[in-house]
Amino acid sequence: MAFNYEQDFRTIDFRKHPELYEVGRGEQGVLLVEPYKSEILPYWRFKTPEIAKESSAKIYELYEAYKKDGDFVGMDMARKFIQMGYTRAMRYAHHRSGRKYDEDKKVLPNEDDDIKRQSAVIFKEYWDRIRADDIYQQMKKEHNDHYKK
Repeated sequence: MAFNYEQDFRTIDFRKHPELYEVGRGEQGVLLVEPYKSEILPYWRFKTPEIAKESSAKIYELYEAYKKDGDFVGMDMARKFIQMGYTRAMRYAHHRSGRKYDEDKKVLPNEDDDIKRQSAVIFKEYWDRIRADDIYQQMKKEHNDHYKK
C-alpha cells in the first residue's frame, strides 16, 4: 500500500492517533508526522563526522526514550531521521551540490567527499542497530498488523 500523503498532517497529532500512522517505505512522511518531526528535526545534522556523531547519538537517545514509553510511532520516526541522515550524507558525498540530476534529468557524475561519507557511516551504524532491534521489529509488526488497512 502506498503512503497516504492525503492526510491532514497539519492537524493530526500522531502521538494521540497512532492508528493514522503508516510506516511506509524508507523515509516517507519523515518531515510531516507531528509532534515527532518537531521533536527530532532540531537534532538532525550531518555536515561533519563530529556533528553527525552528536546528531545520531541524540536521535538514538530519543529512539530509546520512545521505546521505553512503548511509542512505536516515535521509534519509527527516529529510525526515519537516522536513515535520512545516512541517505542525505551519502548524496552529498556523491554530489557536492546535493543535486543528483542535471537539467535533462541525467545522473550527474559522482564526486567523492570523504567527510560526508564518514558522516553517513556514523548514521548507518545507528540505522543498522535499530533494524536489528527485536523490540522495534516486533512493535513494527504489531503496528502494521493492528492498523494496516
